Order: sequence, then C-alpha cells, then structure tokens
Amino acid sequence: MQIGIVGLGRMGGNIARRLMRGGHACVVYDRDRRAIEDVSGEGATAASDLGDLVAQLAPPRTAWVMLPAGAPTDATVSELGERLAAGDLVMDGGNSFYRDDIRRAKALSAKGVQYLDVGTSGGVWGLERGYCMMIGGDAAAVARVDPIFRSLAPGPGDIPRTRRAPGADPRAEHGYIHAGPVGAGHFVKMVHNGIEYGLMQAYAEGFDILKGKGGEALPKDERFDLDLADIAEVWRRGSVVSSWLLDLAAQALAQDARLDKFVGAVDDSGEGRWTIEAAIEEAAPADVLAAALFARFRSRQSHTFGERLLSAMRFGFGGHLEEAARGR
Repeated sequence: MQIGIVGLGRMGGNIARRLMRGGHACVVYDRDRRAIEDVSGEGATAASDLGDLVAQLAPPRTAWVMLPAGAPTDATVSELGERLAAGDLVMDGGNSFYRDDIRRAKALSAKGVQYLDVGTSGGVWGLERGYCMMIGGDAAAVARVDPIFRSLAPGPGDIPRTRRAPGADPRAEHGYIHAGPVGAGHFVKMVHNGIEYGLMQAYAEGFDILKGKGGEALPKDERFDLDLADIAEVWRRGSVVSSWLLDLAAQALAQDARLDKFVGAVDDSGEGRWTIEAAIEEAAPADVLAAALFARFRSRQSHTFGERLLSAMRFGFGGHLEEAARGR
C-alpha cells in the first residue's frame, strides 16, 4: 500500500523503514529536513510540507501521524483534514488522550474523512521486533489498511500459543487488535502504559533493596555484596518475573553496574496520569499504578539507585532522556 507518514522521530522513522521492508510505499514529512533525508535516502518519497505529502498520495489516501500528543498532533490532524477528501483516512499512532481522538474523529467526519487511533508500543526497537498495536475506529477502515498493520506487527514469533476460543480474532496473535470504536485504541494503550509504570517501579524497588543489602547500617554478618547484573541475568532465565523490561534492566546493569550516567529523575509522559484519572472515574482501585506514578513525582526531588534503573529502562525501550541530560 501507499501511506504518508508525518513525524520521523524515535518511532516514526523506523515505522516508515519497517513498512518499506514490507513492500509498502511511504511518502514522508518532518519539520527536521535531515530526518526526511535519512528516510528518503532509504527509499521513501520526500515531501516538502503537508500539502505536498497529500498531493503525492493516490486516493483513497492514508496518512499516519507520529507526533507528540497534544498541540502538535492536533494541529497536524486539523491541517490534514483540510487537505484530504471524503474516503481518505488519518491515523494517529502517538500517545494521544483518547478523548482527543473522539473529538478529532467527529471533526473529520464532517468532510467524510475517517480517523483511527492506533496505540503503538515497541519503542526504538520496533524496526526489528515489530510494533504491538491497539486500534480504535470503524471496522471497515481498519480492514482497509490491514496490510499496514500486518507489516508493522511482530507476528506470532516463537511465543507459545494460548488456547483461545474457536473463532477468536487471529490478529491478536500477530500483535495487533481492533480494540473498538474511536478512542478505544488509545484507551487500551493508556492503561498499558499505566501498567508499565507499575512493572518498572516494582523492578526498581526490588533492585534498590538488593543493592542496599551491602549497606553499613546492617550487621556485618548480614551484609551481602550482591552482583545485580548477575541477578538480573539469571531472572531472565526461567523466572516468573522475566520480561522485556527485565531484559533492558539486565542490559543496562551489564554495561554499568552503578548506572552512573543516569541521575534518576524519572519523567511521566501523561498516560500514567490519565490511567489514574480513568480509575477514579470508574471507582476502580489502582493502588500499585497510583503509587508508581507518585514515585515518579518524588524522583524529581531526590534520587535512589532504583530510580536510576527506572531511567535506564525508559532509555532502553524508548530512548527517553532524563531532563538533566536534555540540557547537556
């Protein structure tokens, strides 16, 4: 298929590359000319602006927006809506708030332009590993661009198959789902990221306890000088707490057991807050997820080894830089 991609940052550029590997034709645009040159040098068609991008797409057009949530995405979706025609499709693959998706879809529908919200997980590793996607919108629109999703998804891989009910949607095993109407994709991704906060916090606190066991405040015969890199590595092998996040923690500790290049001031990108807000609206207990979010707030005032590990994991999967590092 042919698709326009707006935003060639940490994930957008690799989404274009993976699609081209799958045989799709990409027309790409970014405010950073160098980003356009990098991707167009690998086979994509460069666009000079959004108008040029739309002009180079054949109807029915499909545009994928991969920009920061909020104003950048709003402005881009709005401009695309002005330039596209009935039957065309806009997809937002960033971490937008699901209510913004509902609002955008209503605005675009006045022109007959369709809208899909695509919660996309995979970070900077998606080019090789593929992207897990949670999609909201009209079923027919999702079906029309299924080749795009199938190329981006990781596929079944070597993960043992789950015994599922006869007739279960096979797309889930390939790494993507149609979650429901507009907004449902980003809502599922929002909760996914809230859970991610909790998982990362659990690892951070656990490794903080392991590191502290060598502290001088403890009785001498109860002090253990534990090799955290070895512990992370062995837990990857058959342990019930194994995960991709633990893989990233093991990698970070193997490279630098003290994690000296990380300060430990951990940002939150919005989804954790939105998840807690949803829990409040539903009167659903979310003790762990709320505590993980508040721990990130506290990390900006004082820093523990565990918070340095949190920063290392965030950098590992998403290339997220700490606030302190951004100013360097």
